[in-house]
Amino acid sequence: MDMQLLSYYEAIEQASADMLAAAKSGNWDEVVRLEGACVLLISQLKNAARTAPLDNGAAQAKSRIMQRILMNDAEIRHLAEPWLQDLDDTLAGRHKTLH
Repeated sequence: MDMQLLSYYEAIEQASADMLAAAKSGNWDEVVRLEGACVLLISQLKNAARTAPLDNGAAQAKSRIMQRILMNDAEIRHLAEPWLQDLDDTLAGRHKTLH
């Protein structure tokens, strides 16, 4: 069971790495699509995790994976800030002026 649970964490980590690559290239549609895939994986993980806790070794592996996911997430958020500000400005009717 530990390996099955860890495979979910690894799939989520891979999706977060793919999201980061898409964010770095400015492909926000792909970021959103991958975010949806992460939501599904997390839901599946929650269901699978109800049956048995991870043993100590698997829990340590999970912790390392989660740290990498959190680092990816932080970098994605950093990359998204200007894009989100532009979106907010557009929705608020504020236009950029070029000087």
